[in-house]
Amino acid sequence: MEIVDILAPGDVIASLNATSKKQALQELANHAAAGTGLPARDIFNTLLQRERLGSTGIGHSIAIPHAKLEGIDRIHAVFARLASPIEFDSVDNQPVDLLFLLVAPVGAGADHLKALSRITRMLRDPALTAKLRAARDAAALYAMLSERQAASDAA
Repeated sequence: MEIVDILAPGDVIASLNATSKKQALQELANHAAAGTGLPARDIFNTLLQRERLGSTGIGHSIAIPHAKLEGIDRIHAVFARLASPIEFDSVDNQPVDLLFLLVAPVGAGADHLKALSRITRMLRDPALTAKLRAARDAAALYAMLSERQAASDAA
């Protein structure tokens, strides 16, 4: 599975204004709703339920909120760089400024895990995250995310 298969250029937000975890998840849900056709409220509620199980803040100021939902037939992603870091109950207690939302069909067990794993590996590269934080706009962010994919596949 390629990042470009789940993340479209229009699903990259260069400067998301949110002051709390809940607000960030709501904004991501609103954006994902446009791309999936699902109600934003359903996405948001499912994300909140998932967060109650444990924070999706993986450390190094990165979070990968994710949920499985009825009514979609493919995995869909939204990437956002926050305008200002927010508290996210991350494993390292650091505020988050990079979010990679993943919504998957209920039956996408293995594919969902592969996508999560790929995103996690990609975002654990400090050189890439530094570039993502310094990028000027959504197009540059998308290019970095898609180029990183191509580079890791070629290696």
